[in-house]
Amino acid sequence: MGRTQLDRLLREFYAARVRGDLEAVCRSFSADASFHIASASKANAVALNASGDREFRPILALLIKTFTLADFAIQEMIVDGPRVTVRWQAEVRSRITGATVPTQLIDLVEFRDGLIVNFNEICLRRADP
Repeated sequence: MGRTQLDRLLREFYAARVRGDLEAVCRSFSADASFHIASASKANAVALNASGDREFRPILALLIKTFTLADFAIQEMIVDGPRVTVRWQAEVRSRITGATVPTQLIDLVEFRDGLIVNFNEICLRRADP
């Protein structure tokens, strides 16, 4: 796959994530994909790991149900063959607490046959300007 195709696939993936479309997000992944999210917050460090859609689908459903994304912006996308690094930011709002946290995220994504096979996300709270 070329840069243009990977860019398009990721932009579609992020658009689905921002609008909370679980089915579209899950269609972006291979059935045997590895999925990892880590939060570097000192107060609430979190690490989520899943292998295969039976494990990552419920995690994605919970994330989409719990958090909304606003002011989403891709800051940088670096394509290196089937691997893409995406640096993005958003205002992440908890539907449970109502708190909104300005967040910087880095995704390391690997594709095979047009689907995500390895997804690693690192979340950092953005410093106020």
